[in-house]
Amino acid sequence: MKSFPVRTHQDVRNALLARREIALLDVREEDPHAQCHPLFAANLPLSKLELDAWTKLPRRSVPIVLLDNGEGFAQRAATKLDALGYTDIALLEGGLAGWIDAGGEVFRDVNVPSKAFGEFVEAERHTPSLTAEAVNALLSGGEDVVVLDARRFDEYQTMNIPGSISVPGAELALRARALAPNPATRVIVNCAGRTRSIIGTQSLVNAGLPNPVAALRNGTIGWTLAGQTLEHGSARQFEPQAGRDAATLAQSRAAAAALASRAGVQRTTLAQAEQWAADTSRTTYRFDVRTPAEYEHAHAPGFQGAPGGQLVQETEMFAPVRGARVVLFDDDGVRANMTASWLAQMNVDVHVIDEARSGHLTEAGAWRAPKPAAASVSTITPEALATRLAASDHGTVVLDFTSSANHVKAHIPGAWWALRSHLAPGFDDLRALPDACRYVAVCMTNALAPFAASEIASLTGKPVEVLEGGTAAWIGAGLPVQSGDAHLASPRIDRYRRPYEGTDNAREAMNAYLEWEYGLVAQLERDGTHGFFVI
Repeated sequence: MKSFPVRTHQDVRNALLARREIALLDVREEDPHAQCHPLFAANLPLSKLELDAWTKLPRRSVPIVLLDNGEGFAQRAATKLDALGYTDIALLEGGLAGWIDAGGEVFRDVNVPSKAFGEFVEAERHTPSLTAEAVNALLSGGEDVVVLDARRFDEYQTMNIPGSISVPGAELALRARALAPNPATRVIVNCAGRTRSIIGTQSLVNAGLPNPVAALRNGTIGWTLAGQTLEHGSARQFEPQAGRDAATLAQSRAAAAALASRAGVQRTTLAQAEQWAADTSRTTYRFDVRTPAEYEHAHAPGFQGAPGGQLVQETEMFAPVRGARVVLFDDDGVRANMTASWLAQMNVDVHVIDEARSGHLTEAGAWRAPKPAAASVSTITPEALATRLAASDHGTVVLDFTSSANHVKAHIPGAWWALRSHLAPGFDDLRALPDACRYVAVCMTNALAPFAASEIASLTGKPVEVLEGGTAAWIGAGLPVQSGDAHLASPRIDRYRRPYEGTDNAREAMNAYLEWEYGLVAQLERDGTHGFFVI
């Protein structure tokens, strides 16, 4: 097995303080990552490495430092990244324990840099907020109030403040003047917890919205803890043309551009951004911050869709290389500038494209992530697999490598869910399975299963096939599915359950989450590597 160099806690810290490029990657699954990790450690699980690496680490010579907590994942990830063409790969000395032993600060939860930044902004700017009880009283009393929900639309549909309108993150500065045209109308911005409420409210304050603006303190968590009722399944959204009339757009654009300038955002062109993307000495990310629908309708080549509000909320997941250059695109001059103004304050080198034209939008559809080809493997059609499984002595075990949530929702009858990262000596996951003469690897879309197939064969010595088209093709063929968690070979640690999502969270968990957020500013100070500032 190839050996890789080691980087110390101090090496990583020095790179962060000097703003040199570094990708500090936690290659464990999301739940263990969320329990404890360094501030700028981005989660890139070993189990999905081939699917994400070339998008999240676009420069093959970027300095990479990998960490785990003694499971051996970092070494395996290094070997895979080496095979994918990366040339500057190292392991964190001592892994997570080594970081802690060296005095490194560690954090809980996910998207911590962005959440900590939100708390930093509130502490510095004293962002106005109102309690859930106060907002409810305003709404119940028929006051002139509009509530704007800054989360993704799917989150809004799960639960929302009664009467609120879905206006995700970066859309706020573009749409708010149209949604509250009377300057006397009070505007309330909410999210599930705190970060997007704070950033959204401060965005409107910074953009000079004449209305009184406040965040719903603690978001839907605060609303629930106050014993107030949420709506479910709402579909209220801003109109696509809201805020785009000439006069309103000009006002919003001028305010956003001024903010970006104050924050130190730089300007560029599509041609320059394309040249930067080809530069092998510097990492460049290119993001289109418009809505997913706009992006899929038409976008500029090479730009990944990243709605502005989510880019600020999940910065380390979209751009895990700290010290990289980020280029933003929109077609209105508001959303990219507003998003950039926040990224710049998060110590990101960010540029906005000025000369966007509809003629530049020559591609359509969702982002197609570049990924390597998997090793050649035998395949089987859904119909052939169904026929085989109907035989009493088929001797086949179906292994499902989709997300555990997808598996529990619907899977091939009898299929076992497994973590690909656990397909290695030292893990007992496969011992839970029935005896098999052969295996069939599946996932929802057939993206991950081909990469797992060779690992199954190596570990078991048995023949392995891949289901053509994955579980989606099985369902599309009208074949039956099961639901439930009766066949889990691995623990469900692929996703961390956020205390602010869903509708069945315990009060203790919600309160604990809020207390954690309140403590983030002190943790930032102890860590000392963030470089955040507030204009």
